[in-house]
Amino acid sequence: MKKIIVLLLIPLCAALAACSGNAAMGGQTDYNQTKKMVIDILKTDEGKKALQDIITSDDMKKNLVIDQAYVKETIEKTLTSQKGMDFWKESMKDPKFAEAVAKSMKTENKALLKSLMKDPDYQAMMIDVLKDPVYEKEVRNMLKSKEMRKTMQSVVVDTFNDPLFKAKMEDSLRKAAKETDGKK
Repeated sequence: MKKIIVLLLIPLCAALAACSGNAAMGGQTDYNQTKKMVIDILKTDEGKKALQDIITSDDMKKNLVIDQAYVKETIEKTLTSQKGMDFWKESMKDPKFAEAVAKSMKTENKALLKSLMKDPDYQAMMIDVLKDPVYEKEVRNMLKSKEMRKTMQSVVVDTFNDPLFKAKMEDSLRKAAKETDGKK
């Protein structure tokens, strides 16, 4: 942004110096007077409006090149600073903001998890977590809960009522009956 302002100020200073009345009188304005004049002009509403018009013009946008490395470095410094971390902690307390961030990162997180599942170190860590006695106890307690039993009962009833399951079960029973008859 500073580069843009400097690039805009150079031609403006040159134009102001060329147009000043002191040059016509033989006197030469010094740098500090020109600088003050330019700053005063830029502080006016008309100066601000002129700068906005220049910056937002399509031609200027096409010519502006943002250094990606600089932007990346700035973002990294901002996000990893204590102030940045405090901002994220506070922002994530807002459910709408957290949801928007989660949705925007969904694909990247999915890809990350898929790649982690192929990593032997990550697999070993997950196995260790699943074998943890505290985790096993929690799973057992969850499976013994009334809600889980109702859910399992509903699943079993739905399964028995499924026509495909009934057909498979009948086939299995016929095969078992034939085997039993063949052994006798």
